[in-house]
Amino acid sequence: MQPQRDLRGLWLLLLSLFLLLFEEARAGRPLVSCPAACLCASNILSCSKQQLPNVPHSLPSYTALLDLSHNNLSRLRAEWTPTRLTHLHSLLLSHNQLNFISSEAFSPVPNLRYLDLSSNQLRTLDEFLFSELQALEVLLLYNNHIMAVDRCAFDDVVQLQKLYLSQNQISRFPLELVKEGAKLPKLTLLDLSSNKLKNLPLPDLQKLPAWIKNGLYLHNNPLHCDCELYQLFSHWQYRQLSSVMDFQEDLYCMSSKKLHNVFSLSFLNCSEYKERAWEAHLGDTLTIKCDTKQQGMTKVWVTPSNERVLDEVANSTVTVSKDGSLHFRRVQVEDGGVYTCYAMGEAFNETLSVELKVYNFTLHGHHDTLNTAYTTLVGCILSVVLVLIYLYLTPCRCWCRGVEKPSSHQGDSLSSSMLSTTPNHDPMAGGDKDDGFDRRVAFLEPAGPGQGQNGKLKPGNTLPVPEATGKGQRRMSDPESVSSVFSDTPIVV
Repeated sequence: MQPQRDLRGLWLLLLSLFLLLFEEARAGRPLVSCPAACLCASNILSCSKQQLPNVPHSLPSYTALLDLSHNNLSRLRAEWTPTRLTHLHSLLLSHNQLNFISSEAFSPVPNLRYLDLSSNQLRTLDEFLFSELQALEVLLLYNNHIMAVDRCAFDDVVQLQKLYLSQNQISRFPLELVKEGAKLPKLTLLDLSSNKLKNLPLPDLQKLPAWIKNGLYLHNNPLHCDCELYQLFSHWQYRQLSSVMDFQEDLYCMSSKKLHNVFSLSFLNCSEYKERAWEAHLGDTLTIKCDTKQQGMTKVWVTPSNERVLDEVANSTVTVSKDGSLHFRRVQVEDGGVYTCYAMGEAFNETLSVELKVYNFTLHGHHDTLNTAYTTLVGCILSVVLVLIYLYLTPCRCWCRGVEKPSSHQGDSLSSSMLSTTPNHDPMAGGDKDDGFDRRVAFLEPAGPGQGQNGKLKPGNTLPVPEATGKGQRRMSDPESVSSVFSDTPIVV
């Protein structure tokens, strides 16, 4: 009976071992030991500083971190590992001699989140090079010889948050990487320092949200000095962005083959930076973002009258949208003023102030609305037309009467005397001075019963006139003649 029991125990042991081997094979974990050139600790493999010309072939499939730095690797082909490393999240390949990477090299590591390719010999980043790494979050490419970055090199790398491209030979700014809503929607850090950038797309950079500009490092580049560049970095300095505050001394530009600090461009006579206000017209629809230096912050808006703006308020023209932006449905004059945004996050809190100026007219009015310039022009034209009508089309007795005989002194009326302040020189009169009649003297110094208050003449009274040779006594005109002077005859001074 004892031999049978021993035989039964042996069979049970062999069966248990077989089941264990079967489970290992089903899990896809090959029964291999740690590579001879590597140091293994659980799921971490360190093969650093071994002068390896190639990647070891026998890599366990459960490897989560693989360190191949400080070796002699020159090419990373598609078949660099025959085993699919689905658990690998960190791959270190820095300080090698890599000058070629296949576009299919990262197919065996689809869940990679951290990739270090720094300090190699890479010169270009070809199209779709990193497209297989859809879970990648950090990519280190600094200290290479990269001169060109293909526009499609980072397609589908939608989870990328930090990209280090410093200490290369890049001369064109890759705007497609940071443009809002473009290829890398979660990118918060782009290091382009110590390259060969001379010109920047300044208007496009100014439009970027603060959380992107806060991690956009551009120091140690031979940028061209001008006032627009100064205004850009002065704005970043005003906002206390890390990309400027951490490297103010290394932020310089080139002018006449000389280096100048961006904030010491006195020779250009650039104007000081001033924060601009938002501008709107009556009835406009406007959205003001709370431009914070970090994403995902909780935002609260306060009006100029220190009242909190609520998310949804019935019949209110000012509300806060879901992304924390301040939304105006129809801007009114009373909406103008300084609004304050209080942003609260896990790392820090931030307070922003935004001024809104509202113009008291619509930008695009109705058909019956005239803007100020048009109204002024129409007013001037109407004024000129009225003056011309007054001067040339006003009824005048002189034009309507036709040709009349010259009137004698006896027929002179009071109206003609009132319009003339000089002596009347009649060519038909004789040379005797007594024959003339000085209307100014007679009218300004009336005598007798015709004088009224303050020396004024009362209409209807007669004025004694000195007798002239061969002339009779003259009488003042009747009241109708006086009133006719002020009716329709223009008075020219």
